[in-house]
Amino acid sequence: MTDHILVAVQDGVMTLTFNRPDKKNAITDAMYGVLADSLVAAEKDPAVRVVLFNSRGDSFTSGNDLSDFAAQNASQDTGARGERNVGRFLKALAHAKKPLVASVRGLAVGVGTTMLLHCDLVYIADTAKLTVPFVNLALVPEAASSLTLPSRIGHARAYAMFALGEAVDGRKAEAWGIANEALPEDEVDARALHIAQALAKRPLGALTVTKGLMRDAEQLAARMDEEGAHFAARLKSPEAAEAFAAFAQRRPADFSKVG
Repeated sequence: MTDHILVAVQDGVMTLTFNRPDKKNAITDAMYGVLADSLVAAEKDPAVRVVLFNSRGDSFTSGNDLSDFAAQNASQDTGARGERNVGRFLKALAHAKKPLVASVRGLAVGVGTTMLLHCDLVYIADTAKLTVPFVNLALVPEAASSLTLPSRIGHARAYAMFALGEAVDGRKAEAWGIANEALPEDEVDARALHIAQALAKRPLGALTVTKGLMRDAEQLAARMDEEGAHFAARLKSPEAAEAFAAFAQRRPADFSKVG
């Protein structure tokens, strides 16, 4: 267990809070473990009717903690990677039946954006910044985002976000349909909590069937597996080696000699 993810249940709402503000809520393997366990527990607990993701500090999450990610990659062989907590978390998102709500402020990088595509309602600060810079790290999309993002916003916009690393602010996220509502930053958490509490009072059976009709969990899980295989292969590529070396050395990556 880690205090970098705070878990609380009140009035039918399980709140999962990113609580590593000094690192802009960068996610470690241990944090993914708490998130995965909590989502699985939420599905089984009759006291939980809605799950709400939020954060402390000035960012939702800056995505994977790359130092932790690199250490995990170095210590595990290819066969073990599928058991990582990040995979468990992503599959829990895909198979979630109860409503998921997100409150987003500041940076939402990588999985911080792709997880929102599995949430049923998203409330975002107008100043928030969403990015999916997988290609910048010589990697590929995850969390079934190669399916969900173009489905949500169209191929051209999604490709620009993936391939060029183009950022999307809160107002554009609302206009494009990634978020339900863009708000002043100091209003986002209260709005999301209010909506989560309102959902918790709705008939849960009707909510879960409605959600099931709107999305294909098995298709999402299958795409996660497909992306994961490509992701694992890319991690062993010369391009990824250059990207991670550049990150560690705090310099721009040069892919001209490894393409």
